[in-house]
Amino acid sequence: MNAAPTLREASCADDYDPNSMPVERARTLIRDYLEPVTTIERVHIRQALGRTLAGDLASPIDVPGHDNSAMDGWAVRFEDLAAGAETTLKRVGESFAGRPHAGRVGPGEAVRIFTGGVMPDGADTVVMQERADDRGDRVVVAAGAVGKRGQNRRFAGEDLKAGGIVFRRGQALRPAEIGMLASLGINEVPVYRKLVVAFFSTGDELVSIGTPLATGQIYDSNRYTIGAMLARIGCETIDLGVVADVPEALEQAFRSAAASADVVITSGGVSVGEADYVKSLLDRLGEVVFWKIAMKPGRPLAYGRIGDAHFFGLPGNPVSVMVTFYQFVRDALLALQGRTGIEPMPTFQARLAAPLRKAPGRTEFQRGVLARANDGGWAVRPTGDQGSGILSSMAQANGFIVLPEQTGNLDAGSEVEVQLLEGLI
Repeated sequence: MNAAPTLREASCADDYDPNSMPVERARTLIRDYLEPVTTIERVHIRQALGRTLAGDLASPIDVPGHDNSAMDGWAVRFEDLAAGAETTLKRVGESFAGRPHAGRVGPGEAVRIFTGGVMPDGADTVVMQERADDRGDRVVVAAGAVGKRGQNRRFAGEDLKAGGIVFRRGQALRPAEIGMLASLGINEVPVYRKLVVAFFSTGDELVSIGTPLATGQIYDSNRYTIGAMLARIGCETIDLGVVADVPEALEQAFRSAAASADVVITSGGVSVGEADYVKSLLDRLGEVVFWKIAMKPGRPLAYGRIGDAHFFGLPGNPVSVMVTFYQFVRDALLALQGRTGIEPMPTFQARLAAPLRKAPGRTEFQRGVLARANDGGWAVRPTGDQGSGILSSMAQANGFIVLPEQTGNLDAGSEVEVQLLEGLI
């Protein structure tokens, strides 16, 4: 594995500007710094959901394991069927899924067969039951019921050959993959260990839920939001609580978090306010790649390292926390888990159902509600006030309206790019 670039190397780039990093440039820089975990553990497939496969998996068996019928019908010999007339065949048995016919199909014979039933010896074709008349010990096959030899027959190994690669290293194990592993008789798989993420909030105004609020205090929602988002992507979490805006306390929290986790995430303390010590601490404890993004909401976003741990300093406003997490942190954490083939979150075009205000100069991620329009197309409307402290706008939204840097105010009916939140939140 190539060594990750240093801050000095990043700063040599022509468009490097830690004070106002363009969104795509920031994403690229983060990707360049990522070094996935390498520790492998074996887990039962019941515990493998959401984990990342740590090696290629080969099928131990052919799938299907035998030639079988693709539908309910009659197993016959193709050569027995008349080309342009009905064919009468003698019924000699049945083949059910799990209970195959024991004998052989000879000339002029047929076996009643059901979907998944093993093809009996001698038969090479299946006539669907709708094209044949069952007359007890005889079956009459309609003229032209079968067009070719092997029709409606599934061959052994047609889906997978024994020894063939089923899943590749770096693939996410979703419900479909878990089911497929079980169908192959595989009960344990190698996966990368879980990524450990430590997080805390900063701010003297923050208190934990369950504590009465004093004047000027607010409940810390960010830790619960961050913890929930981390859980959705399978991270092991360490919640370090609320850390006061005191240099000694922050330094101790950073050192403790970096010593126990692969990634450290904070909310608050990365702007340029008088009491924001995070950036100066990072300059001393590690390195900062950038600390501001040309985006809204979420401009004060820091990324760097503290020792061997990656660091993401998210803004303090609740909406900004979620937007920056999904636009930058989520994909980085998946990559650190060893995931490959991570694609940008899909977007599509929709029409604005209401006017939208935006000043050129920054990429914006406005919260929107996507719905079917009267003409059957898709329309999206902003949730209303787009303030970064209005967390209810995230609860109401089902998508981000993605507005490029150069975009200004837009009229109703304008085409915009929408990024769905379903599957993210």
